[in-house]
Amino acid sequence: MENIKENDIQQVNEIKETENIEEASEKKENILGTEKIGKLLIKFSIPCIISLLVSSLYNIVDQVFIGQGVGYLGNAATNIVFPLTVISMAFSFLIGDGAAANLSLCLGKKDEKSASKGVGNSIVLVAILSIIFLAVSLIFQDSLLKLFGVTPDSYQFAKGYMFYITLGLPFFMLTNALNSIIRADGSPKYAMASMLAGAIINLILDPIAIFILHWGVEGAAIATIIGQIVSGIISLYYLKKFKSIKLNKESMKFDWKISKTVLLLGISSFITEISVTIVIIVLNQLLVKYGAESKYGSDIPLSALGIVMKVNQIVNSIVLGIAVGAQPILGFNYGAKKYNRVIKTLKKTIIVAVIITTIGTLVMQLCPQLIINLFGQENELYNEFAQKCFRIFLMLIILNSFQIISGIFMQSIGKSIKSAVISLSRQIGFLIPSLLIWSSLKGVEGVLYAGPTADALAFIMAFILMFFEIKKMKKLKQE
Repeated sequence: MENIKENDIQQVNEIKETENIEEASEKKENILGTEKIGKLLIKFSIPCIISLLVSSLYNIVDQVFIGQGVGYLGNAATNIVFPLTVISMAFSFLIGDGAAANLSLCLGKKDEKSASKGVGNSIVLVAILSIIFLAVSLIFQDSLLKLFGVTPDSYQFAKGYMFYITLGLPFFMLTNALNSIIRADGSPKYAMASMLAGAIINLILDPIAIFILHWGVEGAAIATIIGQIVSGIISLYYLKKFKSIKLNKESMKFDWKISKTVLLLGISSFITEISVTIVIIVLNQLLVKYGAESKYGSDIPLSALGIVMKVNQIVNSIVLGIAVGAQPILGFNYGAKKYNRVIKTLKKTIIVAVIITTIGTLVMQLCPQLIINLFGQENELYNEFAQKCFRIFLMLIILNSFQIISGIFMQSIGKSIKSAVISLSRQIGFLIPSLLIWSSLKGVEGVLYAGPTADALAFIMAFILMFFEIKKMKKLKQE
């Protein structure tokens, strides 16, 4: 469903370590100011797309193997625990994406001291928050499961899965936050490699844990956190390899002004992820309530819609990766007042995103059962509801792509309030009210119609805000 974001300084990697900071900054400016937009988007979006896809595949891989080895109750359990992962990701992106955006804007303004302090403060903040989050999740495990919509049949599966997933949260949060910063430092391939290493390990260990060791959902969770630990270690190693800034003890000293700037710039990403959490919780509660009153029961809707949302997350990851690849180009050139390049980058990003979501829509509308079968062969009732989920809930995801691009665009140019409004509009402003209204009218199937309703309304909101922002930018360009 939805997360997010990288800087556009790839050729800093080619600068020798003996060159001074002034020379490096000059080189970056030449690249961002003169390189073709299309070439930059390809160079930086592809590694970012892969990184985000890998992050999404952590949960997808678990669900595929759990569906084949345990069944839909196991998948229902992972969907119940999923909000915990999204909440932790929200705080990671709040700090990591804020630091990345701050680094991009500061380098565009040649303020390397603020860029360095922003990165240093962010690393300390995410380390502290991850430990707090671990403790809270362990202490209030049962309360959280109840909040997330656990059912009597899925409780034991969900409890075992959540325990092990919680243990890996510090590494998961550090990896997500650091990877945003690493990409901002001009090393998107390194960030991609750290995520890919963990995903490959998870992919290898999942079938071993489930089919050979017969550890069930707990085995899938153990495989996941081992992969996250490996990714975290690789990401932490990069602290010695920063290229565009000098990271030292002075950078790590807490500075409220810098930290506040970072948090404000990352607020859009935080709101996007935390609103996803709220939506999932409301969804789960409604699916349990109205599912129990239908022929499907509570667990089939919980499992089916959860899988559909995670499959859609793959499409969103591609769109988000494109937007994040464009973020440093947008931020740097906006800071340098090169508005023409900002507008060109935005247009290209939107066109590519629409193409991707169009393809995704066709696949999900025309052959949903092929996707469903990947997660296990289930009964007719399950297949019936899962197909409805794909065809109804994801009907207008093509419009959602514009909202994602718009939110990242506003974040990239420092418009944190507008970015937050765009990010908040679909999930909180439109989707939750739609869920409550549609479910009261049509029961468990009404939940599905809330998806396209929210997508359409959020598109209108984003379009209006983007129209006036671009109009303002064109005026600045003329002046």
